[in-house]
Amino acid sequence: MKKNINQRKMSSVALPFLPGNAPNRQLGKERFHKSQHFNHSSGLPMLVASEKPGIGGELLFGQMIKPKYSVFPKEQGRDLPSWVAFDKKILCFEAFFQEAVPEAQHETYRIRKCKIYFHLEDDTIQVVEPEYKNSGIPQGTFIHRQRVPLPPPNDDCFYNIYHFNINQQMVLYSRTFTVIDCDSFTRNFLTKLGVILNNPATVPDDPYSKHREEIEKSMKPLRPYERCDTLKQFLEHDGKVLRFNCLWDDTESMFADPRELTLHYHLGDDTIEIMEINPANSGRDSVPKFLRRSKVPKNLVPVKQPGQTTDRTVLNVIASARQQKRYMLDSLKTGAVHDEFYKDRDLTLGGEVNVWGRRVIITDCDDFTKDYYRSKYGIEDFTPVVYKAPPAPIPERRVPPYNGFGSEEDSLSYCHRLLPKPPQKDFHKFMERSDVINVLNFRAKMVTTNPDDMQRVFTISFFLSDDSISVFEQPKKNSGIVSGKFLKRGRVKKPGQELFKSEPSEYFKAQDLYVGATLCLSAVHFQVLDATEYTFSYMEQHAEEFPKANVGNILSKLRSLPEEKRSEIRAFLTLSDAGSTGFISYESLRGLLTGLGCGLSEHEVLVLGRSFSQRQQPEVDVGLMLAVAQDFLKKNHFEDFPHMDRAFRHCDQHKTGRLSTKETRTICKAVHLPLPEKLLASLLGKFADGDEIDYHALLAGINWLENNASPVLPEDRLKFVVDSGSNGDGAPVESVNFSRLLRDVFCSPSNGGDPTSATST
Repeated sequence: MKKNINQRKMSSVALPFLPGNAPNRQLGKERFHKSQHFNHSSGLPMLVASEKPGIGGELLFGQMIKPKYSVFPKEQGRDLPSWVAFDKKILCFEAFFQEAVPEAQHETYRIRKCKIYFHLEDDTIQVVEPEYKNSGIPQGTFIHRQRVPLPPPNDDCFYNIYHFNINQQMVLYSRTFTVIDCDSFTRNFLTKLGVILNNPATVPDDPYSKHREEIEKSMKPLRPYERCDTLKQFLEHDGKVLRFNCLWDDTESMFADPRELTLHYHLGDDTIEIMEINPANSGRDSVPKFLRRSKVPKNLVPVKQPGQTTDRTVLNVIASARQQKRYMLDSLKTGAVHDEFYKDRDLTLGGEVNVWGRRVIITDCDDFTKDYYRSKYGIEDFTPVVYKAPPAPIPERRVPPYNGFGSEEDSLSYCHRLLPKPPQKDFHKFMERSDVINVLNFRAKMVTTNPDDMQRVFTISFFLSDDSISVFEQPKKNSGIVSGKFLKRGRVKKPGQELFKSEPSEYFKAQDLYVGATLCLSAVHFQVLDATEYTFSYMEQHAEEFPKANVGNILSKLRSLPEEKRSEIRAFLTLSDAGSTGFISYESLRGLLTGLGCGLSEHEVLVLGRSFSQRQQPEVDVGLMLAVAQDFLKKNHFEDFPHMDRAFRHCDQHKTGRLSTKETRTICKAVHLPLPEKLLASLLGKFADGDEIDYHALLAGINWLENNASPVLPEDRLKFVVDSGSNGDGAPVESVNFSRLLRDVFCSPSNGGDPTSATST
């Protein structure tokens, strides 16, 4: 005990004021700023901030500063700011205030309920009054969210969380609110802060509100309602309508006739609407509806007045002072009147519907109605009721004969309409075959006895886009005949047709042109001698359109020959092959088939020889091809070779110097390289190594600015303008593989001329 007293005495003794013995309060201090307490206002110096702290934010001697916001106890963990820790956390209190009503007859004051929201993040308060129906008072947000000051004399401070409690009064802007209760979150939050909450209070009765509740209660009927629920029917069948064709026989009336009607039965609410069908030139006024949408009764009854019929019957009224008035109702519904209305089961084909005294017969229905009755009622007989004679057949419109003015198609359009339209062309056919290469070229000569005309050679061109024909005479030196265009391009009629007739004339088609055919063009007879390689290839690729080029049909004709002729063919082919090579010349095969009378045309024999032959295409000079390409580019002033090189290098991602044929062709089309289609395809084929092209070599070959080639002749350019063989024949047929021909003709079963069975090389 004495030891402790001595220690206290020693601690109370002041230390000497020597360096190292006196404590320094400035040690560890970092803030030394001084608050501004004085300022000039209107030219006068005055104290403007008496509550500001001293140097470094420390309070002055005897100074007490009130906190501006709620001060919560510090918790264990990170010290987060309030606007982060209490973001979107709100305390909710239920309150009311009493408002005086000085100029009302039935009330002297009014109780108005409201909710007080306290936002924890910034101590703001919001007061909201719930809206009540037909209150006549502007309700909603009573006080917008803001910090509310305390009542005087503490109006320099604001409400914080410690000012709230249950069963107490709060003055917000001179209006006294009584807090009666709060929600569970608010209760738990205040309890954790150490606030002792009072018991909840009750809201006093509002005289006028109680009076209105009594009035509304008296307006409610005491008898129970019987609800007829039609919602299920509406949800299942809304928008589903049964459609019937009906007939109303109104012939007994004066100036009346049978009327055609359309009856719509709505499954959603069992209502019926009827529309009238007025034929053309009937003389009747068209009305929107014959019967508006409503329920149609089965029996015609007079319209009852409102209140004449009721669903419930009141038997007696009992009145007493204790229970006031009571009603005794008829539970058996003896006074109820039930009217029968038409349902879907009453509407059948051939049945009658009494539409307010009008006898309507159902004659037919649509497919949806048939499916509905078939699935629900199992009805399968939907034979329509015949009530009128079938319509008279439309007489055939006879076209008058052609009068010779204009074209036949243009004259025919005047017969179809008063304001004629120009004849329509086959647009799809024109777009599919409008290319230059879709032209079939044939070599022909005149069928005449004049020796001068027999030496003339013609080129017949058939354009697949519009079935037109043009004839061009090939030049011949020292003939004395002017060559060039012999027949202008146009459709040519077949000979032997009547000029003035009603039926349309027949024109030459692509199937009428083949090797060996005789054509009469503008009163001049031509015999087709040969065709270009493209023409043969096109006809063989479209064998279903050209019977003369269908190898399957040709082989079928050979298989149908008698056994004697087939034996003769075998013997001749075997003897013609002296070296046992399996090949014979085409001329020998042609002479054999022509001499035996097999019924094959010259074109069919030629197609047969092409199918079983070995032909070699003439090799095209690459130098000539590049010279022609440079000539085309030079005349079209194409010099954009650097742009082509950049495009090739951009597509060559692996920097190999090679691109696919498809990519190279796409780039040439993208830069609008002015080369004919055939010439471009031949160039790509010559520079292709498999499926890749060395685009550096291709650019160097066609670049006429750096590698200029020698001039070319016009006939050399003409070889690459159109398809090969346009001015000459294709690769000739030299030898025919007769061993494979014998195997396909005499050893294979007949296929009925199926084009798919054609043999191709």
